[in-house]
Amino acid sequence: MSAIIAVTRAGPLTSVQDEGRFGQLRHGISASGPMDGASYRLAGALVGAEPGGVEFTTAGLALRLQSGTCGVGMAGGSFVARHNGAIVEWPGAITLAAGDEFSITPGAAGNYGYLRFAGKLVLPAMMGSLATSSRARLGGVAGRALQVGDVLELAEPRAAAPQAIAATTEAEGPIRFVWGLHAELFPAQTRQQFVETGFTVSRQLDRMGVRLEDDGGVFAGANSLSLVSDAIVPGDIQILGDGTPIVLMRDHQPTGGYPRIATIISADVDRFAQLRPGSDLAFAPVSVAHAQQLLRNQAP
Repeated sequence: MSAIIAVTRAGPLTSVQDEGRFGQLRHGISASGPMDGASYRLAGALVGAEPGGVEFTTAGLALRLQSGTCGVGMAGGSFVARHNGAIVEWPGAITLAAGDEFSITPGAAGNYGYLRFAGKLVLPAMMGSLATSSRARLGGVAGRALQVGDVLELAEPRAAAPQAIAATTEAEGPIRFVWGLHAELFPAQTRQQFVETGFTVSRQLDRMGVRLEDDGGVFAGANSLSLVSDAIVPGDIQILGDGTPIVLMRDHQPTGGYPRIATIISADVDRFAQLRPGSDLAFAPVSVAHAQQLLRNQAP
């Protein structure tokens, strides 16, 4: 027996995601996947989820289970979840029965949250993935964000299995990076200011990239460089022609012709993605070897 979930409210960036669509960058398609991979995986572990889930933002989300029964795991940032109007633990897991209402509203912190289901999403895989690509318009539901009136079908759904949540310690302090491919194109003084001067997350952010406010004028005198386009990865910090820093994220373009001074390490990309507009941040360089060790330490 399947379960049917109806979307009754959805923000503009709400989408179906899974771990991502890898190996397609040579065809101009980025991997996509969750903006905060660790939270996506936690939500899945809490309910023993099948691959795939729903990513939502501070605009919130509301669902109604039209038929069936299914378990739902939730994690990411700090949100407020309500089951039939009653607040439930976040992160956590619940079981929805036919007719139940479930809603998410923003809490104290975080940009992205995740719902994972104890049942397989009945959606066609595109290039081996369910992930919605906002640029290539493929995956998920018709390659677009979820909207009111959409329905999601779950095959062989089951109730949520209660699971203890392991205590985790969030990394704090500066966002760590390795120097980028074009770092040497910037004067030594600019590179020094980059690590000594703070930045602010702007309101111009989406799954493709996050613009930073450079109130300290680190790149105010930067010359506009025209480079041969080459491949980009999530976390690259690109300096636009007007001196604006932009951190490229999961739905990044495949190549870029602006210089990249640095790349946020994989162990810190999730943490950066959850910084809300107006958040102040600083950067700190680490070696490639140290970045690799930090990533290994995060592995389950």
